[in-house]
Amino acid sequence: MNIHEYQAKGILEKHGVTIQKGIVAETGEEARKAAEQLNKETGTEWYVVKAQIHAGGRGKGKVKETDSNGVVLAKSLDEVSPKSEAILGGTLVTHQTGPEGKKVNKVLIAQDVYYPGENEPKEYYIGILLDRATGSNVIMASTEGGMDIEEVAENTPEKIIKEWIDPALGLQGFQARKVAFKLGLEGDAFKGMVKFIYSLYSAYEATDASMFEINPVLKTSDNKILAVDAKVNIDDSALYRQKDIAEMRDITEEDPAEVEAGESGLNYVKLDGNVGCMVNGAGLAMATMDIIKLSGGEPANFLDVGGSANAQTVEAGFRIITKDPNVKAILINIFGGIVRCDRVAKGVVEAYKNIEGLDLPIIVRLQGTNAEEGAKIIQESGLKVTSAIVLKDAAERVKEAIG
Repeated sequence: MNIHEYQAKGILEKHGVTIQKGIVAETGEEARKAAEQLNKETGTEWYVVKAQIHAGGRGKGKVKETDSNGVVLAKSLDEVSPKSEAILGGTLVTHQTGPEGKKVNKVLIAQDVYYPGENEPKEYYIGILLDRATGSNVIMASTEGGMDIEEVAENTPEKIIKEWIDPALGLQGFQARKVAFKLGLEGDAFKGMVKFIYSLYSAYEATDASMFEINPVLKTSDNKILAVDAKVNIDDSALYRQKDIAEMRDITEEDPAEVEAGESGLNYVKLDGNVGCMVNGAGLAMATMDIIKLSGGEPANFLDVGGSANAQTVEAGFRIITKDPNVKAILINIFGGIVRCDRVAKGVVEAYKNIEGLDLPIIVRLQGTNAEEGAKIIQESGLKVTSAIVLKDAAERVKEAIG
């Protein structure tokens, strides 16, 4: 589960990570009040207005309606409200959102931390994630903060610092110092970075996160170390014990079809193809997507109805798939192990009758328990549903259906 920057910073601060102070707002008036409060608390006279969406590249992104960037600087209290209103309610397009963009419902009004002083401010990158190849967490760091880490890794891989953490021992003091040293820090900045890394790792472990990415981590002109941005991803499987974080979920940032699927107990991921598929089991779903590709089509989704598919789940799956206007045909591929094929067949027939305006060609392949009975139900239904026995037959039916 992804969360917003302001939520991530709240978690970080709770675990002792120094952050760029900010207050979230949903209107221009609230933004002005937030700026006034920040002025009282921090003394800042410039304010950063940051769009809150689940996507990176906001600073370079553009709001379609106003051509405003997703992150802008207000150099006075009077600028805060109009600059916030130029972002709020608009559609922000970044390299991560795609051309459709994302609607901005909230902005974060943050203090200016790039103030003048004895030293030039310097940006770093710090990330923590699970390295599945080694079965351990890894701290990634770079002196190239503020840039996409993928670009740094591709163009200057020598600037990526990696430190693996033994899961039995946890983060050791020498490891935090090693990262800070390799970043070229010294004095108060060195001590601040060591503390920052310790606190960040503590937050990462305590929240069952799968990724913490702070980009940039800023060394201010007076050598303080703080998080200017924060991207956090929480392991969905651990949300049952992270109830406070689970409440942070913002479904307006998620694909509506995926939200609906989750409410129906279905595993659904939208893709860009023209053939919808409904399968029981992730492995069979992947094989089905391959079959669709081989037939000349493109899968429009990944949809796993699980091992206990029934009329209700099949109908829910149909409704979700048919909301995609690109879908020209639907392939249902069920292996009857726990689930009985005749039960799935009845679900298909009932769903076809219940969903108004459903006129797509549907190919149903049933194998396993009561497969023959299921095929008979499909064939005798009189509906625009075609039965297939083997995967090759299913592929041929799909090819015919999409032309």
